[in-house]
Amino acid sequence: MLTLHCTAVCTDCITNRTSVSMYTQPFRGVNQRAGRGIRMPVENSRLKGFYKLSVKERRDLVAELSGLDQEAVEALAATGELSEAAADRIIENVVGTLALPVGVATNFIIDGEHYIVPFALEEPSVVAAASNMAKRCHAKGGFVSNNTEPIMIGQIQVVGCADAFSAKAAILEAKDELIGSCNDVDPILVKFGGGCKDIEARVIDTQSGPMVIAHILVDCRDAMGANAVNTMAETIAPRIEALTGGTVILRIISNLAIHRLARVSATFTPEEMSDSGDAAQGSEVIDGILQAYHFAAADPFRATTHNKGIMNAISPIGVACGQDWRAIESGAHSYASYGRTYGSLTHWEKDAEGNLVGSIELPMPVGLVGGAVRVHPVAKANVAMMGARTADELSKVMAAAGLAQNLGALRALATVGIQAGHMKLHARNMAVTAGAEDHEVDAVVDMIRSSGERITAAAIENALKVLREG
Repeated sequence: MLTLHCTAVCTDCITNRTSVSMYTQPFRGVNQRAGRGIRMPVENSRLKGFYKLSVKERRDLVAELSGLDQEAVEALAATGELSEAAADRIIENVVGTLALPVGVATNFIIDGEHYIVPFALEEPSVVAAASNMAKRCHAKGGFVSNNTEPIMIGQIQVVGCADAFSAKAAILEAKDELIGSCNDVDPILVKFGGGCKDIEARVIDTQSGPMVIAHILVDCRDAMGANAVNTMAETIAPRIEALTGGTVILRIISNLAIHRLARVSATFTPEEMSDSGDAAQGSEVIDGILQAYHFAAADPFRATTHNKGIMNAISPIGVACGQDWRAIESGAHSYASYGRTYGSLTHWEKDAEGNLVGSIELPMPVGLVGGAVRVHPVAKANVAMMGARTADELSKVMAAAGLAQNLGALRALATVGIQAGHMKLHARNMAVTAGAEDHEVDAVVDMIRSSGERITAAAIENALKVLREG
């Protein structure tokens, strides 16, 4: 269960939900007047003072911008939108549901379009940092994407071949036949431009002996693709056994989706990197960011935490939008070490004009077909709020958020340090942990901040004691 803490929805301008295809229909829920699946773009994602509004005010404001049906509005505003019966249909052994805050990251301009981006997570400062950094690349037009096609890999493991290399050759010689058999499984996917596009094979040495590994490369369109890919792999397994004389063991999708990459870049001027707009100060900030990045690029111990910060944005969007965020996490960290020592998923450099240029590249196996995005009411509402029409669009928004979040962490580390801002936002949680009641939380936080004292658990507890005594 996802509960809205700082997001928004409203309006009832959705009509005529007509299914086109499970692989190609736009996500239904965004301004479909006259039956057209047309995204109503947000005119400006720069929602100044958004954090100062109440939850209801924020919800009403984003409602006016996003255009959601009443069902979505009620789901976002409710505290128990996922019934026990519905939860019991999603996973096994259900005993309850778990609520997370849903926050809105603002200021995102991607390929010239504005986006309001939902995050579902428990960690303070993430939404604020992503929103802040997204604003700082507006002078250069925001984020630009260059994604690859949505190709997923299905693996077929063959063991016990008399000659592994001859078996590999046999698979490749029968490539056209095998591709055809795969595509016979899902003619609708093929009709709309997807389907199996290629087959690869390789031999690997293991403790069990040589194995032949066949890869089927499947264009999944707007689906994440696990079901389609696994079904295709299982379908051609008997034929591969006949071709190779071996035995097929595993037939399963790979989450290291090296052919399905989200690529996003952005440019940040020195003026934008300075809080005061001073170019000289901004240049110093950029130099500090590059030093922090070079550390991550060279050291896997630092790169692991560096990449965790990137996923601080990507995974919460995946959760909010009903994606398999574990697959996304697994693929991202694997890609960070694919063909190299584990390193950064982002790249930062300074251009000839002294601007900071950042880019991110990572696998992004997301979909708007099947899974929680089709059954969880808040997941549907969040995708509608974002306005993502295709899996490709969702993936570029997630990658842009990852790049922004990475910059936020690097900038904080290279300047004031990351802990001061984090603890400032974490103070309310600490007050609750110390035993503060709802009506005492803000007073305790204000007291500790006005004192100038460092925000610690002991300081919060003392402030609560003083408040109650006074």
